[in-house]
Parts: sequence; structure tokens; C-alpha cells
Amino acid sequence: MKAIVSRTLVFAFPVIGMMLATACSDRRVVPTPTPTTTPAPPPPPPPPVIDWEHAPVTPGDWVWSNAGGRSVATFANGLLQLRCEREQGAVVMTRRGNATAQVPMTVSTSAMTRTVTATSTTGGLAVSLTARDPLLDAMAFSRGHFAVEVPGVAPVYAPSWPEVSRVIEDCR
Repeated sequence: MKAIVSRTLVFAFPVIGMMLATACSDRRVVPTPTPTTTPAPPPPPPPPVIDWEHAPVTPGDWVWSNAGGRSVATFANGLLQLRCEREQGAVVMTRRGNATAQVPMTVSTSAMTRTVTATSTTGGLAVSLTARDPLLDAMAFSRGHFAVEVPGVAPVYAPSWPEVSRVIEDCR
């Protein structure tokens, strides 16, 4: 019988010990999870800046006409136009777009880049250049194409086709 009591005690002490340990310990408090907000994804990176010389040419063709005795070259259905004003000895370049007054218009060619002041007209944004302005020759002889950029309006990358030269030469 002594053996039975000692076996019972061997098994009973650990069980009693665990019961006492749990009774004496602090209750474990499980913290209430706080809602977390998912951080906003970072903004997308800005589109890469493409050098105008490597930008694709704006879709469209140059069309030359003699409108009312004036030599006119129109690109992409009027997106850009060169018109000879022979009486004034000037070539008027018009870029379709809206502005309230005067805006800078930057023309970039393989030989030069120049910013001129364009004025809002009914046909868009126009700038008048003297027929012998070196910028016109730079446009006519630019390698492949030239750029016309106005703030707030998509740039135009126009090819240097013979129609450009025709209007310039007709004005000289």
C-alpha cells in the first residue's frame, strides 16, 4: 500500500503544483489589437523626360497651299501652320491652342533653340518672324524634325519637310 500512495503522490504533486501556479499567477491580459491603416502607396514616378531630338514625330503630314495668294504650309490638320505674309516680309507661325494673352513659345532645332513670344489669336497662338530670321532656316534644315513647345499644351514635333522651306522661300 505504501507503494500505491507514493506513486499517487508522485503524480499528484505535479498536478497540484500546476494548479497552484495558475491560481497564483496574474491573469494574462491580451491587448485588443488596434486597427492599423495601410499606408498610401507612393505616387507614381513622373513620366521620363524625353529629349525632343529623340521624341517621335507628331502624327500628321505637311500640306502646302496657295491660300488667297499666300504661301501656306499646314501640319497635322492645322496643329501647326506657317504662312507667308509677303507685304510685311514675315512668316507667321501658328500653333493651335488657347491662351489668354502672350505666352512663351520655344522652338528647338538641331542648330538652335529659341523662345519667342506668341500672341493669342482666333487660330491659336501665333508668332511673326521676319522672312530672313535665322530660326526659320534652322527649322527648314533641322535634322529630321523640330519642336514647338508652349506651356500647358502638348509639344509638336514636326518633320522638316520641303513645305516648310517652300513657305520661307516664297516670302523672301
